[in-house]
Amino acid sequence: APWCFLGLFIAASFLMIWRLEAMTESGVEGTVLGTLVMPYCSGMGNLIFAFVLGAKGGPGAEVVTNSLVNNVTNMTLLIGLPTILWGMNVLPGAKSKKQKSDNKEHQINRLSLLMTLTAVLFFTGAVWALARKGKLDFGDGLVLVGLFLFWQCFHVFDVLKSNVRQNKSFSWMLPFDLAVLAIGAYAIYLSTDWLVDWLSGIHSGFISVKHLGWLSGWLMVLPNGILAFYYAWRGKPEVVYTSQVGDGHVSIPLCLGIYALYRPMQLPPFFQTGIVILMGAAVLHILFVGIFGRLPRFMGWVLTAAYV
Repeated sequence: APWCFLGLFIAASFLMIWRLEAMTESGVEGTVLGTLVMPYCSGMGNLIFAFVLGAKGGPGAEVVTNSLVNNVTNMTLLIGLPTILWGMNVLPGAKSKKQKSDNKEHQINRLSLLMTLTAVLFFTGAVWALARKGKLDFGDGLVLVGLFLFWQCFHVFDVLKSNVRQNKSFSWMLPFDLAVLAIGAYAIYLSTDWLVDWLSGIHSGFISVKHLGWLSGWLMVLPNGILAFYYAWRGKPEVVYTSQVGDGHVSIPLCLGIYALYRPMQLPPFFQTGIVILMGAAVLHILFVGIFGRLPRFMGWVLTAAYV
């Protein structure tokens, strides 16, 4: 039975990614796609995990662990490995006229990416500041959820402005795509809810409730990995970046905020270490993307080794 629900989780993730690719032609594309739509597809498992544990009274430290494992993996391994294999050149050189024309779009994508990476610093810093008393409570949850909703509203209006400038409109298939995404989200909810119940009944060994945060974090990072390798292979490094960073925004601050609305959240011992790693990785990405317009392959090896 655990394998059936694990298979359901992975199948639902693939279903959502399939319609996500279709939405690239529906008025939502580029870095905004990676920031606004992809996070809900790849981060739905983390979001539902926070809901399930909050509703059932599960330990808040496991939600924090889940979020840290998810975000650290996104910012190191899932950007580092595609960089090693295909490179991560956000701002390629322009030689022909067509390439020069395309280069403007690449420059816009880089600016959007830098803004998204900067948001990692603000969101992570906000969590660190609110958690200095040793826990996150209801008021902290309101602040974190409010921060995330403001960030999403900003991107919604960004999409609408872009469509007006380009005289574009959303495809008539958009309601169907959103319906399929909702079905996938419900399947992820069922599988996550059952897997949490199953794991909660095991109290010894590595695969047990003692490591719920770690195990769930690694499981829910699988859709992110699929997105990273697929779009890196397609030659869309800006989407690789924003899909991973945007998914991180779902975990921090949204997932932490949602659990804190249910009950006070205690922090695991390695909370400070995880925050430092996240902020350090964000600064590193900002420097390389901002100065060089790309992440060198040797940095892919550095990030992968750091994760290991």
